[in-house]
Amino acid sequence: MSLPPLVSPAEGLTVDEVRRYSRHLIIPDVAMDGQKRLKNARVLAVGAGGLGSPTLMYLAAAGVGTLGIVEFDVVDESNLQRQIIHGQSDVGRSKAESARDAVHEINPYVNVVIHELRLDTSNVMEIFSQYDLIVDGTDNFATRYLVNDACVLLGKPYVWGSIYRFDGQASVFWAEHGPCYRCLYPEPPPPGMVPSCAEGGVLGVLCASIGSIQTTEAIKLLTGVGEPLVGRLMVYDALEMTYRSIKVRKDPECPLCGKNPSITELIDYEAFCGVVSEEAQQAASGSTITAAELKGILDGGEPIELVDVREPAEWEIVRIPGARLIPKGDLPAHLSELPQDRRVVVYCKSGVRSAEALATLKAAGFSSAVHVQGGVTAWATQVDKTLPVY
Repeated sequence: MSLPPLVSPAEGLTVDEVRRYSRHLIIPDVAMDGQKRLKNARVLAVGAGGLGSPTLMYLAAAGVGTLGIVEFDVVDESNLQRQIIHGQSDVGRSKAESARDAVHEINPYVNVVIHELRLDTSNVMEIFSQYDLIVDGTDNFATRYLVNDACVLLGKPYVWGSIYRFDGQASVFWAEHGPCYRCLYPEPPPPGMVPSCAEGGVLGVLCASIGSIQTTEAIKLLTGVGEPLVGRLMVYDALEMTYRSIKVRKDPECPLCGKNPSITELIDYEAFCGVVSEEAQQAASGSTITAAELKGILDGGEPIELVDVREPAEWEIVRIPGARLIPKGDLPAHLSELPQDRRVVVYCKSGVRSAEALATLKAAGFSSAVHVQGGVTAWATQVDKTLPVY
């Protein structure tokens, strides 16, 4: 469905701006009026990573007057495979500052406001209230629900995108005109069920595909052209090179945007999404060791069964010497192969999957089993710094 423009037009464009945006100005559906609306728009990008990179770059090139950036992280070399707003010389820098400088290099007429903080319930409402439109490029469920709920409570639309390996999704959520994110995903998946990009990987160029869809939708909303993805989910399969549009209906019983909402204020999103399941938390309590402690155990000659519960592709990148690979999903079928006469020690990349695996082991009677806090990343950064970190 067509929607009215989200913002009113600015008073005018300078001669330099007319020259810069001339290819927009000669499009009848954009023209001078649409470009002036872009100039008057205030858009917030949540994240300056894989999806935030193309979004910020193309919104800047399009002439959005004010771009906000919420980002607390620093640039890591592993980001450069997909986060194209950053370069080699930015490694170790604030992502927000790096993105700001890149935006100014693309378009010096854009006003950039950076919010160098972790978005949470204490700051989201105040930050979002300053903008017309939110573009969500986050990669964790807790923040996605936080963004959604804040936008619904503030009556603001937002453009959402998600990527994983070769697949991507995008939509526009605006409770005033259609469904919200909770209408599509009423509950987060169980902890550990859906791997993050850091665990499962993502094809770098997929960020450009989904990020460009998000940017296009943002421009359509701001200028009032075309039919935005309100009430539709765009699903992209890069391997098959197919796009599917799935209708998403507003849930009249949605606890947030339905007829009788039960969620009327922000909640504890970490608890709601259960980053680690309750069973894993209980299993890890008193059964967690550090990378340094594991080294001490190995150096001391204690016989242990060291099990890596990551995926085979991760195993090929880096591993702790002496480990055997049993991916977490395969662990129940291999419990009979594990020894009962020595301690089982499990690890993953960062400690989340190994905590879930530990719960499986404890339930199967391996009472002395432990897992490694920080996983192979901690081993590579604290014990053997010659190993790569991914």
